[in-house]
Amino acid sequence: MESTRLGRSSLNVSRICLGTMTFGEQVDEAGSQAILDHAVARGLNFIDTAEMYPVPARADTFTQTERLIGRWLKARPGLRERLVIATKVSGPSRGYDWIRNGAQDLSADDIVAACEDSLRRLQIETIDLYQIHWPLRHVPMFGGLFYEPEKNREVSSIAVQLEALDRLVRAGKVREIGLSNETAYGVCEFVHQAERGGLPRIVSVQNPYALVNRVLENGLDEAMQRHDVSLLAYSPLGFGSLTGKYDARGLDDPAKPGRLAVFEGMRKQRWARPETLAAARRYNALAREHGMSASRMALAWCYGRWQTASTIIGVTSMAQLDENLDAWGTRLAPELLAEIDRIRWEIRDPAQ
Repeated sequence: MESTRLGRSSLNVSRICLGTMTFGEQVDEAGSQAILDHAVARGLNFIDTAEMYPVPARADTFTQTERLIGRWLKARPGLRERLVIATKVSGPSRGYDWIRNGAQDLSADDIVAACEDSLRRLQIETIDLYQIHWPLRHVPMFGGLFYEPEKNREVSSIAVQLEALDRLVRAGKVREIGLSNETAYGVCEFVHQAERGGLPRIVSVQNPYALVNRVLENGLDEAMQRHDVSLLAYSPLGFGSLTGKYDARGLDDPAKPGRLAVFEGMRKQRWARPETLAAARRYNALAREHGMSASRMALAWCYGRWQTASTIIGVTSMAQLDENLDAWGTRLAPELLAEIDRIRWEIRDPAQ
């Protein structure tokens, strides 16, 4: 597995990262630990989690994924030094009243306390990459399409957030910092505020990037490239829509129960929009026309983009893990890439 450096940091990570949002919900502890072991054996050194995992987020499972990973690490002395562990602090409440009592802001003390709690659950002394899961200010995200100034409200400033993260870096509790679900403005402002104030500089942004959602190519990629901030691409398979499992019978095929079908709340998300599923069918059919699985083409496309530093994959079985890893190194012909772009020109980004 190839590796890459995140931003201007000293973190060298595998070009594929194991996401863990399914661990503790769709995958039990034994299965999760087996997947983690196999991922490491196959060359991955990069593991991403979050305080709110597993997903779907629920009060009775909140923080369970971090605890599971902590027990896995404790049972394997010496392994932690070989890994890059990333986790995230949740932003303002999105109806999750069990996270900081549903607070609509994230104070400096909240950030510090959340990090210390994550360290205890993970049973480690330092988090390699600590990320803000979603912005505190109003931005279009998680399916939102428009910036609406009237929704702005008073929240902790970017400077305050950076000062809190600086406290953690100086205390040796965090090595590097990053963002998630950010905009081009957010990336630029975090960089500028850090440079002006002598504060930690973000090294990465974790945003969706898939055939059905290429919206980051509309300016965010330029901001990241010019400021030496690395992209951690998530949902490269569009929550399963780009595997072909929903092509024949949509979300109601009992033989192929994916996340979008199993969890009612996910049926309301961007990845389950009729337009997204229709677009995915076009891409999946194109893959088959070129003699490859839908998953392989979608992953190879994401793996091979200049924008992508590391791609976060989420799996529920060893077979899925191997399928995702085996797609590494697949090169898509220029003619196929042109056909992909033609489809995108017609349908744009339905899972934005």
